[in-house]
Amino acid sequence: MIRHTVAFTLKHPPGSVEEREFLEAALALAEISTVRKFEQLRQTSPKNKFAFGFSMEFEDQAAFDVYNDHPIHQAFVRERWQGEVSTFMETDYVPL
Repeated sequence: MIRHTVAFTLKHPPGSVEEREFLEAALALAEISTVRKFEQLRQTSPKNKFAFGFSMEFEDQAAFDVYNDHPIHQAFVRERWQGEVSTFMETDYVPL
């Protein structure tokens, strides 16, 4: 299993229509067949500079590769992520 996570901050003002539209558009990622346990998360710790997180799981590397190369993911990155995210950190985990 691979848990793919990304912590990020948007360029949009907190609580804005643009912020809400970005998060709604991101729900399309959960429609990719190999994605499991998709979550959108809001950061609450003052120790962390990121405002949001996405988390999802994949059965294995092949399932992650399907997601990574999928047209829905590629379009989201190109059309939303690249222009609307100001900073991010991506982390992928496997169980010990």
